[in-house]
Parts: sequence; C-alpha cells; structure tokens
Amino acid sequence: MRIHIQNPSADDLFAITPAQWDTACARAGETGHHASCAADETGFTAAIGAAEVLIAQPGTVRRFLPFAAPALRLLFCTAAGLDAIMPFTWLPPRLVLVNNRGVHGTKMGDYATMALLMLNARVPAYADAQRHQQWTPHFVPPIGGRHVTVVGTGDVGSAVARAARRLGLRSTGVRTRAEPHADFDRVVAVADLDAALAESDFLVLACPLLPATRNLMNRDRLALLPHGAAVVNVGRGALLDQEALADLLAAGELSGAVLDVVVPEPLPPGHRLWTTPNLFVTPHVSTDDPTSYNPASLEIFFTNLQAWREGRPMPNRVDPRRGY
Repeated sequence: MRIHIQNPSADDLFAITPAQWDTACARAGETGHHASCAADETGFTAAIGAAEVLIAQPGTVRRFLPFAAPALRLLFCTAAGLDAIMPFTWLPPRLVLVNNRGVHGTKMGDYATMALLMLNARVPAYADAQRHQQWTPHFVPPIGGRHVTVVGTGDVGSAVARAARRLGLRSTGVRTRAEPHADFDRVVAVADLDAALAESDFLVLACPLLPATRNLMNRDRLALLPHGAAVVNVGRGALLDQEALADLLAAGELSGAVLDVVVPEPLPPGHRLWTTPNLFVTPHVSTDDPTSYNPASLEIFFTNLQAWREGRPMPNRVDPRRGY
C-alpha cells in the first residue's frame, strides 16, 4: 500500500519521522508498505498522485486543498478535532476519514487536575496579586464535593471527568443525548445545558468545534453560571464568547478561568486576554506530548487500517455529517 506522510512545514517537534514509522510498523506487524514522507509542497505534489493513504494534521490538509488524488482512499488526521478542514464539501464519497481520538486522554487528565485545583485555590488571582505586589488572601473550601460540568464526553471530556472523580468532585457530562457514561455521575442532553450551568462550580469545555457548538457559551449562557464559578476551555477557543468571559472575570462575577485554546492562536501581544484579571492562559499544550503523541497516533492508525482491510467497523472513522 502506498502511504504518504505529509508533515507540517514548520513543526519539527511533532513531525512523524522515518524512525517512528518503522517502529510503529514493526510493533503492528505491518510489512510491504511503500511509505513516503515530506514537509514541503514539492514532496506533497510528488507523492499525492499515487498515494492510497494520506497521514497529516488537519491544518496541513487544509493548506493543500483542493488537490487531485485519484488513488486516495483513506485520510488519517493526526488530531481529534477536524474543524480546520470543515465543511467536508471537498471530501469525495470514496474517501474514508479517520482521526486519532484516544491519544489525548492521559495528558488531559494531568492538565484537568492542575486547572481544577488552581481554580479552586484561586491561583490566577494570586498571580494577579503578585504582579501588583498585593497581599490578598482567599480562603476557599476543599475541592471535594464541589460540582463540575463537562461539555463533551469523548476522550478529552472523559479524561476530565476521571480526574475530577479522583479529586472528589461530582460531575455532570453534557452530550447530544442523555445516555449514561461510566466516567460521569450523571449525563444530560445539550438541551438541558442551561439548567446544569446554574448548578456548576466549574465548567469545562471539552467538545469539538462544530456549527452547533460555535459560541455555545455565549454571553447569556455564561451569565447562568453561579457567582464565583470558574471556567476551563480545552476544546476550541470559538466555543465561548471571550469578550463576555473577560467582562465577567473583570467584574468578579466569575472567580477564575483557565484557557488552553483561544481566538486567535497564537494570542497576539496587546490582546485583552493577556491582562484580564483572574485568567490563566496556556498556549494550546494541554494534550500534546512530543514523546508519545506520534507513536500513539500511529498505533491508532494501524488499528484502523487493519479493520478497514478486513471490512470491520473502524473505531476512529469520522462521520462527515456529524463532524466527529
């Protein structure tokens, strides 16, 4: 099988190397593939015409759209969220789309633990006070027994719920339908989100960016959170109204926020979010780990490739109608 790996042009840290590919092939017992690898337009153009499988980040795919690939049958994106290549009007019916859902949970559990503990302890407020050389104590209750609402119950959201459970938090998951999930104490449908917000000490956004979720947490919904609640966003920046969030933080209505995703990225100098009080920004690092990300992604790729060859359901196949 002819497989082409198109790495991002300016990201050596997360480029799939020939050594990583060879190791993944050996681990999966895969032989006989003709694999090519490139990070520039010349390499892409030379390989894509004969490629049956393309492995690339969504942003890299977007860079080359539209492209002629008459032999291409499978596109494996090394990301879970595919909003960068939506809408899928460019996707030929024959092309199977697969993501790397399942890679992100381990590190997300660590990040969620950090963010929830920071917000409960009012660490963003202490960071503001330190910059202004102010001694301002905040006496807060233990985190155990408090309530977190997690929007999105996939790999990332489930990791957040497991981390919350270890901390003694009660959790509510929000998903399309109110089907039970083992990692959450209860699950509600999106239609019941407003009621869940009113009961939340913490809100974590961990869902994909879709037309239905863009600006999901608008100004009116953010205002439903109780006084003193806190927000974490590890999904996509466009899930919430950043101006409204900044206003509520500045007014003291919300006690804090941790944002790993923002609009735009990277956040430019002078942007309001840099100086919003009680806000902690991290530069989209919550789930990515250069030591394990590519090996884990390639393991998922080969699992799905084998299922595809054998005519079995592919665990990571993306439904273009749903976007995930």
